[in-house]
Amino acid sequence: MKHISLDIDIAGIKMKNPVITASGTFGYGLEYSQVIDISFFGAIVTKTITLKPRIGNPQPRIVETASGMLNSIGLQNPGAKIFIKEKLPKLKEYGVPIIANISGSNETEFVKLAGLLEDTGLSGLELNISCPNVEHSELFAQNADTTYKLVSSVKKVTGLPLIVKLTPNVTDITLIAKAAEDGGAGAISLINTLIGMSIDVKTKRPKLANVIGGLSGPAIKPVALRMVYETSKKIHIPIIGMGGIMTSDDAVEFLLAGASAVAIGTANFVNPNTCCEIIEGIKTYMIDNKLNKMSDIIGQLR
Repeated sequence: MKHISLDIDIAGIKMKNPVITASGTFGYGLEYSQVIDISFFGAIVTKTITLKPRIGNPQPRIVETASGMLNSIGLQNPGAKIFIKEKLPKLKEYGVPIIANISGSNETEFVKLAGLLEDTGLSGLELNISCPNVEHSELFAQNADTTYKLVSSVKKVTGLPLIVKLTPNVTDITLIAKAAEDGGAGAISLINTLIGMSIDVKTKRPKLANVIGGLSGPAIKPVALRMVYETSKKIHIPIIGMGGIMTSDDAVEFLLAGASAVAIGTANFVNPNTCCEIIEGIKTYMIDNKLNKMSDIIGQLR
């Protein structure tokens, strides 16, 4: 058996394996680092950063659902200046690529934020143009022309690889993904959360203070898998697959469907060691199936 390599290149970001953390589910890694070795990860995608601090949506803003969870956090974060000064230096200590997930209420904010983060030692930027819990955010990714314009504008001010995170709440996600690629995206993240809600029948009130939120977890996996598969046939840049990945078998499904890497989100809340277990599981799958490199799996659905 030849040497097994899990190395992967996503838009010029070299990773030692295809397993990364999904934005908003791993914070800044500081708490998790107390119980797991984060240096094993392929990359870390940070909690969303905005230009100015955000306090987020009112409580309650997380609700467990059947085979998943709803969240309406509202992009709570300390803002770009605190991130650069206090969070990023500690993140760099892990020795893995750091990708900042960024968001803005308009194109100008995205451009300013990308420029501000240009020379900070980040490995890439993930443009969050698809958060269902913030007014106007998801509108960027629901129109191909708007997506193209935003991505191309950000591309002009940064040399960092751009990953564009898209919403599943559209008629044809492949059209939006193609627009992002044409605008200069180096990779696509699929998928962000589906829109959902939950009601307390005793109080007759929504369980989330914001009424609706983003549905994640195993319940959305079939939708995410289908969108990754369809999109992989339409674009020529890597896809980071996400949506209900709980086990290494789940991850391998996304890879077979055409994803070049996978992001782990909700599973981190259940088991902080999920990423490490999935990395080992992918390696075991490769050994069992006599595979040597990631290209032997990616898009190899028969």
